[in-house]
Amino acid sequence: MIRSELIQKISEENPHLFQRDVERIVNTVFEEVIGAMARGDRVELRGFGAFSVKKREARTGRNPRTGDAVSVEEKAVPFFKTGKLLRDRLNGAAE
Repeated sequence: MIRSELIQKISEENPHLFQRDVERIVNTVFEEVIGAMARGDRVELRGFGAFSVKKREARTGRNPRTGDAVSVEEKAVPFFKTGKLLRDRLNGAAE
């Protein structure tokens, strides 16, 4: 599902809301999650999962084309850990 499909689905399920308002709400939620992660905070959505940032140490990698060693700098990467409810639903557990 992409962002526009999410907005459409929420709009259909909430006919009392204008689509532009739903779009603003969805964009605000995503921006807040991104902003929190950029600050290094953890974002937890109960039953769904938790977003956090992990640090990857600097290392020596390989150029796949030439095989030469290349220096890869330290970087921050997003990490998602599923919540129990989501994990159970994906694995067919009864609710």
